[in-house]
Amino acid sequence: MLRRFGVSIDDELLKKFDEYISQKGYVGRSEAIRDLIRNALIDESISKGEEEVFGTISVVYDHEVRGISEKITHIQHHYVEEIRAAIHVHIDERNCLEVVIVHGKSTIIKEIADKLNSLKGVKNVRFHLTSVEP
Repeated sequence: MLRRFGVSIDDELLKKFDEYISQKGYVGRSEAIRDLIRNALIDESISKGEEEVFGTISVVYDHEVRGISEKITHIQHHYVEEIRAAIHVHIDERNCLEVVIVHGKSTIIKEIADKLNSLKGVKNVRFHLTSVEP
């Protein structure tokens, strides 16, 4: 069932929202508002830490640093329940990108990302988490 409700908003904010809607390709305000609410609820549930999440951890590292590849693999093996797949890409002669696809509790996924980030030779770690709509 769909419900209608009113929203009071100042002109400048509405103008910026309409520009956002246009840039994102929405046909109207309602769908954009629904998506923003869904995303806010997902972010809130993820931040609590016990939510089942899906996502990726991207790791850029210098493969010339002694033992780095083995250390990354060791961490992945320690979290075999949470790691669904890993993709390895050679960026250049020295640097690699490892994209790890994960599923599990958000606190554990953050723990994996933190452990990878703490390794000598890792240059950058980014992770993106999402969940099924609450």
